[in-house]
Amino acid sequence: MHPLMKTSARYNYIIFAYLIGIAIFTLFRLAGTAVYLAANPSAHDFGGLYWHALLMGWRFDTAVSCYLLALPALMMIIAELAHIHSRAYHLVAHHLLLIGYIVSFFACTADIPFFAYFFTRLNATAINEIDSFGIIAHMIISEPMYLAGIGAFLAIAVGYWFLMRLLLRRTLLCHLDRFQPYALSIPLALLLIFATFVGMRGRLSKKSPLRVGTAYFCSDPFLNQIGLNPVFTFIKSASELGKQANQPISYLPPQTVQQALLDLQHTPADSSLMPPGLDLPLPQGTNVVLIIMESMTVEKTGLSTTGCPSLTPCLDSLIDQSLTFTRAYSSGIHTYCGVYSTLYSRPCIPSRHTMKQATIPQVHGLPQVLHQAGYHTAYFMTHDEDFDNMRGFLFGNGFDSVIGQHNYPPSQVIGTWGVPDHVMFDHALLHCNQAAAHGPFFTAIMTCSDHAPYAIPQGIPFHPRSSEMNKQIVEYADWALGRFMRMARRQPWYANTLFVLIADHGGVWGTNRYDMPLTYHHIPILFHNPAHLAPQRLDRLAMQVDLGPTLLAMLPIQWDNTTFGLDLLTQPRPYAYFCNDDKIGVIDPDYFYIFRTAEGIESLHLLSDTTAADLLANPQPALRRRADNMKHYGLGLTQASDLTHSQSPANHTN
Repeated sequence: MHPLMKTSARYNYIIFAYLIGIAIFTLFRLAGTAVYLAANPSAHDFGGLYWHALLMGWRFDTAVSCYLLALPALMMIIAELAHIHSRAYHLVAHHLLLIGYIVSFFACTADIPFFAYFFTRLNATAINEIDSFGIIAHMIISEPMYLAGIGAFLAIAVGYWFLMRLLLRRTLLCHLDRFQPYALSIPLALLLIFATFVGMRGRLSKKSPLRVGTAYFCSDPFLNQIGLNPVFTFIKSASELGKQANQPISYLPPQTVQQALLDLQHTPADSSLMPPGLDLPLPQGTNVVLIIMESMTVEKTGLSTTGCPSLTPCLDSLIDQSLTFTRAYSSGIHTYCGVYSTLYSRPCIPSRHTMKQATIPQVHGLPQVLHQAGYHTAYFMTHDEDFDNMRGFLFGNGFDSVIGQHNYPPSQVIGTWGVPDHVMFDHALLHCNQAAAHGPFFTAIMTCSDHAPYAIPQGIPFHPRSSEMNKQIVEYADWALGRFMRMARRQPWYANTLFVLIADHGGVWGTNRYDMPLTYHHIPILFHNPAHLAPQRLDRLAMQVDLGPTLLAMLPIQWDNTTFGLDLLTQPRPYAYFCNDDKIGVIDPDYFYIFRTAEGIESLHLLSDTTAADLLANPQPALRRRADNMKHYGLGLTQASDLTHSQSPANHTN
């Protein structure tokens, strides 16, 4: 070994540990790219920019590595300068480094399926699932892809341990009694400290350190995100979540928020917007069956705007027989967001689990209004009732009964998400038959089969047409829906029932032009009652929060609307807005505005522009005004919802 290598053993150990860590982080980035391309075979050519993304990734990996190496490096510097040759001392530094990197590699492993599902890097919302450990564990052991990921992580962790053990022995332990002269060790120590500090900041600019927004260098949303390190994004989002934990969000000045809320509450009704062929109000005592469909993006249906083939013939048939809103958007990307916004007409709040709190808030909405009007209210789900705190929240906010996995025979449970959709539909149908004998009923049904890990039941007359499992499960969910509707039509209460169908959210489907995939929010909303509602499609903007006010406008029930929803039949929405953990999107018929909450970075895109160019890079005054209007509307109402989330319910009358 070169004499300098011997006398610089401690510093060489840190340098080689850094290089090994960077190599493994890069391996994870390449694996994430391969999974993305496998799931999106039609993904466009990266145009030679992928190497730039890898270079950006090296910067973020270096920042994470320097944080992991900081304490071991400091211990090595102290050992070098103080002439410490204790084997135990150096082993402590070594194992601190090992633990830090292995935990980071686990985060990288978890990030691959997280990114594939949400099209966003690992962030602090994953913490919300900690108290559902049983379900998460069952998901992992039930899904081959997750098991393969765990196996890959263990292989990498073991390989890393052996490699670092070899580095420790060859580079450090055999030279513990060798120390540099101070004339050399002090400058090298200062250089190592400086390099570590710069690496932690990620850049030399004194204005700001490395930020998530630094990774955004082009218009391709995948390339912009693949350079991020999931450890970096998780810690940053956890930090932001901690800052917001005990205080309201504050994107905009209070007066702007108040004005946005006042404008919403004073949205005038325009009778000329009332669609033709509607016999309203519906008869007194009309039952309501609300079906919330798991992950049903418009792109899976015959309403697809991108030419994706339909996987939902049963739903498509219902669309043709219903009053359908084709430009509706979900409030968030999680089921609890969809349930919360659909039932209680409040927007989702970024990085907040609005249903999982120590003290259950009182939020007045559709269930309470119908309950006060004499309806029996019931909520059906396929899985554990306590997942996402559903049972407690729903019982505390207007539901008489909540039916979940523990109410079904154990023999009917087939996977992580409890019973399959058609089994839940059978139980819901029986409940409706029994409830109809005692008066009007409101039955909400949340499907779940179209959620990984997928489990298609055996021994049923369902035959998929597709070869891919993620498409077969959509076809099964559609088959189960069609089967339920066919059986419902044979029931005496069918003619006096309003069926409402909506999705909890969409999903990553097809090619995404933005780092906030619109397919995750673009969903259908259907109102089905052939005797009173003429079938037609309405292209006006709609949101999940509008379902309750629109539904109640069809019924002979008087109520005071103090929610965030509008009656879509007579009140126009200038914009729809939604969030996906750390971003808020606002859309109008022509433009899409995105605000990234952690960094305050915004962009504006013309929907018809396939390049997804950011119009705010060099904005014209008219575009700047448009972006500001969209920002004040979407962020203002989101902030207003956060401010009123924990307040007592308003005084509604019926």
